[in-house]
Amino acid sequence: MTEFSEKILLPFIINLHRIDVYEEHGGYQALRKAVKMKPENVTDEVKKSNLKGRGGGCFPTGLKWTFMPKDSIKPKYLCANGDEGEPGTFKDRQIFELNPHLFIEGCLIAAYAMGVQTIYVYIRGEYTKWINLLQKAIDDAYARNYIGKNILGTNFSAEMYIFKGAGAYICGEESSLMNSIEGDRGYPRVKPPFPAQNGLWGCPTTINNIETLSNVPLIINRGWEWYSKIGAPRHPGTLLFGISGHVNKPGVYELPTGVLLTDLIYKYAGGVSGNKKIKAVIPGGSSTMWLRGEEIESVRMDADSLKAIGTSIGTGGVIIMDEDTDVLKVLARITHFYHHESCGQCTPCREGCGWMEKILKRFLAGEGTMKDIDLLLSVANNIEGNTVCALGDAAAWPVQSVIKKFREEFEKRVRESPIEKKYVAPPHLVTD
Repeated sequence: MTEFSEKILLPFIINLHRIDVYEEHGGYQALRKAVKMKPENVTDEVKKSNLKGRGGGCFPTGLKWTFMPKDSIKPKYLCANGDEGEPGTFKDRQIFELNPHLFIEGCLIAAYAMGVQTIYVYIRGEYTKWINLLQKAIDDAYARNYIGKNILGTNFSAEMYIFKGAGAYICGEESSLMNSIEGDRGYPRVKPPFPAQNGLWGCPTTINNIETLSNVPLIINRGWEWYSKIGAPRHPGTLLFGISGHVNKPGVYELPTGVLLTDLIYKYAGGVSGNKKIKAVIPGGSSTMWLRGEEIESVRMDADSLKAIGTSIGTGGVIIMDEDTDVLKVLARITHFYHHESCGQCTPCREGCGWMEKILKRFLAGEGTMKDIDLLLSVANNIEGNTVCALGDAAAWPVQSVIKKFREEFEKRVRESPIEKKYVAPPHLVTD
């Protein structure tokens, strides 16, 4: 990992959300550069940069763009996923608020590279403030001919629309997102066919995360070589880490990939409240596997490093829990969320999430047994990998990891339970 301290997605520039200020600092120059290039060369530049998706999957962005068919008689669509429903994740709204034109420019370059003429930005309906801010930026971009017909005097035309979701977590899954835009219920689709072949209204579609697209103008302006040298070599660039929980300075921090987790907590987020010890860390949003406090030394925040220790970078939503945290209460709250947000299409997820919540409630009520620990794990194991989309996995992984990492917490609950009494043999059955 190379040292890099520059803020490239959220630089410290006053009023950068305004289009005139954005232009003064080089805004839309990447778009001007891109429309003079061949579309395939734009894609190749992003591909060589090794930009990975920032929505949790870490799939190579440039490679994903190549899946879009070049010669299609059908319209092509780009969907920017700003649903941001993962608990512990709050990074994309910072882009909408502080640097929306960088995102818009990234969408337009992506659209040009793939031959797309219609862009949808899917944002959760609760983000009213940020929806209004982004709409103002889009209107200003239309007024400057960065969006619309014959952009910058070329043959490239693209329209851009905001679509407001209704607050369903499942619509963060790309095929549910497309169903929602089409006006249908947010059910995930069986794949194949994949969106690039059969997406919105049966037409070729690419779905990218907000932060992912915001990186694109930087790559076009400064070159793939520059970008690929930032942070971890196999997962380059900066990340917007959303840090919450028991830290003194929660917030969004832009740092290179590969930064030490301990630096993230102590150097940037001001350390743990009350100088307490860390009991657990969720490194990438509520669906990712947990880490015990004593495991985090030397852990680096990039896809490969976290995968190597059995968890994932996810959306960069880091949740810190101190030594006084009741991990069963936290797990029960997370499990309740997934039970509530399951779309109900798949039996393992629909029924299993409810069973997991019921078992956890038994533990919280002091009614759990030793057998319930393995029953809970069995239910989680039977959900994982057996659903159409990843929501089932997202619900199962926290349960699996907490049982693995904190089994003693479950056993302590059982031992303290008034119904868990050791069997005492009646006197007439006692033998020497």
